[in-house]
Amino acid sequence: MRINGCEDGSRMTSVVRILALAATILTLFARSAGAQTPASGPGTAESQKSAEAYRTLYLASAGQKDAEDVLTDLRNMLPRTKLFYIPSQSAISVRGNPEDIQLAQKILSDIDRSAKTYRLTYTITEMDDGKQTGKQDFTLVVSSGARTVLKQGTKVPVVTGVFNEGSSSANSQVQYLDVGLNLEASLEGHGDGLRLRSKIEQSRVAEEKSGVGMQDPMVHQTTLEEISTLTPGKPLLLGSLDIPGTARRQQIEVISEPVP
Repeated sequence: MRINGCEDGSRMTSVVRILALAATILTLFARSAGAQTPASGPGTAESQKSAEAYRTLYLASAGQKDAEDVLTDLRNMLPRTKLFYIPSQSAISVRGNPEDIQLAQKILSDIDRSAKTYRLTYTITEMDDGKQTGKQDFTLVVSSGARTVLKQGTKVPVVTGVFNEGSSSANSQVQYLDVGLNLEASLEGHGDGLRLRSKIEQSRVAEEKSGVGMQDPMVHQTTLEEISTLTPGKPLLLGSLDIPGTARRQQIEVISEPVP
């Protein structure tokens, strides 16, 4: 009986030692895992907040519509960054990490550029029976993305109504028609060239009268509307116009030059 008691005591002592060793191993493992786990809570939020930066980026040439396009581009390229546009200052406030702010500056420097300006010279050559009888040059300065209008002629009054007709205080309502040359040009960048939209109108008052009213004039009008691609410094023939009320024709040519 004593031998069995000794054996049982030895076995119990071994089991206790094994359990104690296992507990020590688990404790050391837990401490090691805890040391490798990133800290959480307010400390992490504060470190992320301190990593953010702030910068105000000023637009050099973008207008209201262009500024909205720039802001949309930045928001799509930098979704983690907060962007605010201040129209009165033509500026964009940026808050984010330094890398995103640096990228925002690079994007802005690439797309916020002054619009290029060109000098367009329209040459109108008058032809009669295949012979040149006259020539006129009209010069317009147009910025890329903008439109310029030139008008040359007279204003013709047209009575559109009469107030208090038949009385001594009768008044006529009059509107005016622009008669002569009307030239419109707009430019857009297109690859290595320019996309030009031209509209040329020639009009003149006819000798015959309108059958609607004794004072209503008849106006002859011819319009040429063209979309073409220009190469700076190279002339381009847009087309020709019949001169209203005559047998003559006009050939229209345009050439573009960059304005320094």
